[in-house]
Amino acid sequence: MTKSPVPHSTPVCVPCRLAAIGAVVLALAGGFAYTAGWLTSARLTAPRLIDTFEKVAGKPHPGFRRNHAKGLCVSGYFDSNGDGAVLSHAAVFTVGRTPVTGRFAVPGGNPSAPDTSVPVRSMALLFQLNNGEQWRTGMNSTPVFAVHTPEQFYRQLLASQPDPATGKPDPAKIKAFYAANPETQPFRAWVQAHPPSSSLANAAYYGINAFRFTDATGTTRAVRWAMVPETPYAPITDAQKSAKNFLQADLDQRLQNGPLRWHLILTVAQPGDPTDDATLQWPDNRQHIDAGTLVLEQTSSQEDGACRDVNFDPTVLPAGISPSDDPLLAARSAAYALSYKRRTREEALHPELHRTQTSGDRS
Repeated sequence: MTKSPVPHSTPVCVPCRLAAIGAVVLALAGGFAYTAGWLTSARLTAPRLIDTFEKVAGKPHPGFRRNHAKGLCVSGYFDSNGDGAVLSHAAVFTVGRTPVTGRFAVPGGNPSAPDTSVPVRSMALLFQLNNGEQWRTGMNSTPVFAVHTPEQFYRQLLASQPDPATGKPDPAKIKAFYAANPETQPFRAWVQAHPPSSSLANAAYYGINAFRFTDATGTTRAVRWAMVPETPYAPITDAQKSAKNFLQADLDQRLQNGPLRWHLILTVAQPGDPTDDATLQWPDNRQHIDAGTLVLEQTSSQEDGACRDVNFDPTVLPAGISPSDDPLLAARSAAYALSYKRRTREEALHPELHRTQTSGDRS
């Protein structure tokens, strides 16, 4: 078993305006029964959430994901060292390589947004296990999320809708939301204290939600994970701050010199650590296990890359990993499914979307 430095010690985020922080929370959605619409019509539903995502985007972007619309595909493999098997009997933690299809993206529904429009980036991965199972995960470059409950998330979306007069979110509404929801403070404090990285390659990416890992003896523990880069962190440069599309170009250039690597760090909860609240970090002194290395070898356009048709539903899990009691998890699943249904239907009805969207902007 190998221990690793605490993953969130690597700086990966940035001070930002209230409007920019508001846009970050578009990376997730909240509450299974709520989003599925199985309780009452007054509850949140997946259509209600996705409709609001579309309003926040400002105008229709047919054929694109309703969030993380701008991104690029990546591919490579996960090289397990076997140490993760002490926590989970999932086949992905057996010593050896697992093929990976992935996607880097910028939060938000606008596929043409500048890379600096929000201070957070995302990494989504699909591990194709040799026993036919899959592990899908969507991670952000912050270790905590802005809100705790589905209701908070929906109110955050409403506060982030653009003002018709300016076409941008109203900072006063976002400020009022934060004032009414002190649970957002850990996220805001972390964002303000961590400048964004200069590259997708030197950022850490966090699973944020807790999951349950079950080992070969049937013992179950709560776990969070992060992908921690081998590439040394460097802050965004002044030139990059004024560039619109530097992230993909930078990644392509780095890959010309060889594969890029991240270590999968599993953090194990202790009794009393919250598993149902993504706004709270666990203490730094928790056990950390380096379970292996993610190796990314090449990029491809979202227009025709392997990630284009993947729904990175974080509840698609192999045996040995299961969702926790975090109410955001199943909501993400329901919202992602509806987003996938809408965009693929649009593509089927309008094949020209495949030809007219620019490389790097397709979803």
